[in-house]
Amino acid sequence: MILFLDFDGVLHPEPCVDTGMLLCHLPLLESVLREFPSVQVVISSTWRATRTLNELRDYFSPDIADRVIGVTPNWRDLPDLLDAIGHTYVRQVEIEGWLRASGRPWEQWVAIDDKPYWFRPFLPNLVKCDSQVGLCDSVINELRARLDEITCMQI
Repeated sequence: MILFLDFDGVLHPEPCVDTGMLLCHLPLLESVLREFPSVQVVISSTWRATRTLNELRDYFSPDIADRVIGVTPNWRDLPDLLDAIGHTYVRQVEIEGWLRASGRPWEQWVAIDDKPYWFRPFLPNLVKCDSQVGLCDSVINELRARLDEITCMQI
């Protein structure tokens, strides 16, 4: 089971004018991930373009950092998927690209993101955040329910 994670608008509000607020919701996300130890994390945030995987892992607590297994490719490098999925659904293209490149195209996954227009409409894998808030109780409850549902199906 994989969680594809955006940062801006999820782990902190976007725009984040107060740098002290950067990643302010990360402890909340980590607490949920600790309830689901089989969930691995792949970074789908644009932060992946300016930081290495190890630099991204450094933001997380050590027990969660070990579960951060990769970053999605850039949609520009996936023209076939872009044509198949749709040119406006770039984040979904990147996720599908990562799944295929990693040999895990049938893996169960959830994405948490504040840009639903980067995904096909009504995609059940998407947990949406309000950009101006990021993670909040209602989003965390939805994420927890989705992870619970998927991990129960895998047993």
